[in-house]
Amino acid sequence: MAATKTAKSRNDTPNTPDVSESKIARMKAGDLRRELKSRGVKGTDDLKKPELVKKMIKSELKASRDKDKKRNSKNPTSHNDTPNTPGVNESEIARLKVSELRSRLSARGVKGTAGLKKPELVKKLVKTLTSKSSSESGKRSNSDKSRDGGKRSGKNESKSLRYSQEIKSTGERPERNGRSLVTTDHEVIRQWAKARKAVPSTVVGTEHNGHLGVLRLDFPGYGGGDRLTEVSWSEWFEAFDKRRLNFIYQQRLANGKRSNFFQLENPDE
Repeated sequence: MAATKTAKSRNDTPNTPDVSESKIARMKAGDLRRELKSRGVKGTDDLKKPELVKKMIKSELKASRDKDKKRNSKNPTSHNDTPNTPGVNESEIARLKVSELRSRLSARGVKGTAGLKKPELVKKLVKTLTSKSSSESGKRSNSDKSRDGGKRSGKNESKSLRYSQEIKSTGERPERNGRSLVTTDHEVIRQWAKARKAVPSTVVGTEHNGHLGVLRLDFPGYGGGDRLTEVSWSEWFEAFDKRRLNFIYQQRLANGKRSNFFQLENPDE
């Protein structure tokens, strides 16, 4: 599925809550130039507003990251309090709203959260994620461990899968712009999504028996009809591997512009 572009009505940088792209986009060109100059950014006099907005966002992101690094250097466990389960970020979970906590717990089949307060919801979600992340390696089959990142084949694989270029590691590149690609390598998928600020998600209401529902990636400003809820990468990849899915995607369109196209396909179905 491809991401649908809509007006940016919310913060487009979910991992940096101090940066609001929509707020920056509403600033006047003169205000943007003055603010950038105050930060030591030069060469803004001839820039138009879209370029000024990009520079301001870049400056804000850098400031936010520097702030996080400084905070984490003072408290090494503030970024992720569960070092043996890297897919679980407690500080990020603690920043979620009560409604988001309940939604994520519901997506994992956890019931009885209606009467719980935020600290209890945070604790329950951390426990759920930690339990799944800790047991993930033990659940992997030998075939998953030996998988080389290439495509999964099956009797019902589509033409798009058969004719896609296999990407087995982050060091491989498309043969040309517009090329259809396929991978099962987790880091390739993670980096592709991160470059587009997309987060691992599932469709609300499709979960069953404590298992994640239909897998998706949620892009900033996504305007599709499905209601999505964010999940951890460890859970998303666990379901991705168990369901024998392939990640079919594009890096760039034929004209060189970045592409958000992707689809998930099981070659046996």
